[in-house]
Amino acid sequence: CCTSGNALKVVESLGVERVIMLPDEYLAQNIAAQTGVKIIAWKGHCEVHELFTPDDVRQLRENHPDVTILAHPECPPDVVAASDFVGERRPPRVVLLTECSMSDNVALLHPDVEFVRPCNLCPHMKRITLKNIRHALETGQHEVTIDPAIAAPARRAVERMLAL
Repeated sequence: CCTSGNALKVVESLGVERVIMLPDEYLAQNIAAQTGVKIIAWKGHCEVHELFTPDDVRQLRENHPDVTILAHPECPPDVVAASDFVGERRPPRVVLLTECSMSDNVALLHPDVEFVRPCNLCPHMKRITLKNIRHALETGQHEVTIDPAIAAPARRAVERMLAL
């Protein structure tokens, strides 16, 4: 169990030679390029991140020569390769290749950084609203029941990930 932000750390913490990673093939390929662990990827992609191309990166560099380009690790490997990796240094002006709301959230956390926003909108993330969540909680609609025998090991996986 991992997120795009800690996938490398989780993979390397397992101490194994091979890992099956899902749900995103591009994340798996980008993590595989950073580790000696053989990663077996599921052939799924984020419909938002796969829209970015190396031509987008080239065009952004032409239009905004002073920006640092940060690609979400679920972007295709050729887009990640064309982008900049910043590490600890905080650039004054960046392009963040990800979903629009994700870019907005990161921008709120870093008011000292100017964000150029060539985002792609995720139609699925926009369906989750406070109004819809409240309605589901009030009516019990869309209730999901998980067998405790399945829930316990799933909870352990999340707890182990968070402990890293």
